Amino acid sequence: MISLVPDLLQAVTKPARYTGHEWNSVEKKGDAVTCTFALSMPDVYEVGMSNLGLKILYEILNRRQDTAAERVYAPWIDMEAEMRRRGLPLFSLESRTPIREFDFLGFSLQYEMIYTNVLNMLDLAGIPVWASERGEGVSFVVGGGPCVYNVEPVADFFDLFVIGEGEAVLGELVSLFIAWKREGRPDGRKGFLHRAAGISGVYVPSLYRPRYDEKGDFCGMDRLDEAAPSVVYKRVVRDMDAAETMERPIVPYIGIVHDRIMLELFRGCSRGCRFCQAGMAYRPVRERSPQKLRALARKMIDDTGYDEMSLTSLSSADYSCLDGLVDGLMEDFAGEKVSFSLPSLRIDSFSIGLADRMQQVRKSGLTFAPEAGTQRMRDVINKGVTEENLLEAVSAAFRKGWKSVKLYFMLGLPTETDEDVVGVAKLAKEVVDCYQRITGKRGAKVTISVSCFVPKAFTPFQWEAQDSLAEFERKQHLLKAHIHDRAIQFNYHDARVSRLEGVLARGDRRLSCVVYEAWRRGARFDGWTDQFHEEYWLDAFKALGVDAEYYNGRVRAKDESFPWEHTSPGVSRAFLWTERERGMRGELTPDCRRGHCTGCAVCPTLGVDVIDGGRNHER
Repeated sequence: MISLVPDLLQAVTKPARYTGHEWNSVEKKGDAVTCTFALSMPDVYEVGMSNLGLKILYEILNRRQDTAAERVYAPWIDMEAEMRRRGLPLFSLESRTPIREFDFLGFSLQYEMIYTNVLNMLDLAGIPVWASERGEGVSFVVGGGPCVYNVEPVADFFDLFVIGEGEAVLGELVSLFIAWKREGRPDGRKGFLHRAAGISGVYVPSLYRPRYDEKGDFCGMDRLDEAAPSVVYKRVVRDMDAAETMERPIVPYIGIVHDRIMLELFRGCSRGCRFCQAGMAYRPVRERSPQKLRALARKMIDDTGYDEMSLTSLSSADYSCLDGLVDGLMEDFAGEKVSFSLPSLRIDSFSIGLADRMQQVRKSGLTFAPEAGTQRMRDVINKGVTEENLLEAVSAAFRKGWKSVKLYFMLGLPTETDEDVVGVAKLAKEVVDCYQRITGKRGAKVTISVSCFVPKAFTPFQWEAQDSLAEFERKQHLLKAHIHDRAIQFNYHDARVSRLEGVLARGDRRLSCVVYEAWRRGARFDGWTDQFHEEYWLDAFKALGVDAEYYNGRVRAKDESFPWEHTSPGVSRAFLWTERERGMRGELTPDCRRGHCTGCAVCPTLGVDVIDGGRNHER
């Protein structure tokens, strides 16, 4: 057990990041525990503690008598310096046990810019960074989360990945480990990985070898073990009502990013936005019943004392029973001063009456995501909303007393023109003018937050080139030059970070050495503006002779082999290409929940059905 002496805690900011023992945390002792699992999001405590997936897995694993799950997050810069100076290894929050003593170390990979944090945490833990250098008795390093749909740039650092929804897989993985351990660990580390590859949804990178042609282009993946499937399809939770989930969230001692209860309404999204990896990767839609949700809400409020709850999903306003659920929650918690919120609202499914009822306790601003400034561009990306939809939504909100609106957009989408860029400023001005027309006065606050488009694997735009750094910055300046109203606040992302994310999002295993070299030079917390050092990455690419433009600066051929297609969320390549072509023509594809099947192939490939409250259970 690591001792947190007073002078250590006094030397760092926010020492509560490292002390543990929060309300509802679990610490197990005793001989009954035969498998230990350290769960991590490789980011600082406030971010990691806001991750819903890890909270679910933490509870599920700890419900097993034979398993103990504990948490570990990336120590901030000051704490890392102190740990290295004092020779302290990375440790868990619950028991302060060195991480290298756990059987598994599981990382949730939420975005590409935390890859160097993974390497830093492995190094702090005393676990060899390269999977090939880990000997017997060393923790198995597991990866999961959204990035698993192309993990090749970091595949050489992991022993295995869970493809899909972790609660459908981890129980089987733990049971397999315990059986292998009781048998005397036959064939050692390789023997366990061979067995693990037989679990549906588990990808073991060491059992595959990438193949390149004479030009250096990826052309296929060779299997090195008969246990390795040719394609590892994601695992899904088929029935959200029946699935185990979080009921007793840990209550932190300090403020975290999402410091509230998260009530997950459903999984998946079938809107089909062509830039959105999550919308493709998490299909099909599977809703929870209102009865189940109300029971979960009651238990989590009672077990935590929180007075704020977020109704979360990829597109929460699309929950088919939302009106009835909100009415039920308001009734259940009448007089308890519990507030409810939706993280962001689809313009075409917005109900001002619903928003007004939800914010009776606390009234905050409204958030919408038009994504593009012109109708042509919104049709290209299959957003399926119009300027009229937005103005109707904000008009209704302004009449009810709202004055603050946040709008999300992207720059650099395929086929984008300067007219589309300027359209963002024009649309924001329309919202400001709408407030003045309705109220007869000024006072609206419109914030536009503009990100840089990053092409992702398993989307219709996976073939596209990403805008250059110069082009992103030119478009940002163009947009800024067309914002003249002081009621409009303009926030935009660092295009340098987005460009690097674009390289990693569609890279292959040859980038592992680049990631390692960037980390060795000092890269960590690359997603944090004040910690990102582009020079570490540029120097790493240059030192290794790797051309970053090869990965994100070119349009890929229709039949080009991709290094991520041996893992799959179930959506077919043919469907994605068809959607790309429809996008280039500005054609819309309807939501399959409300119309006919669009042929993405997820349901038949995975043997899972859409569960929609409008058809499958009573409102």
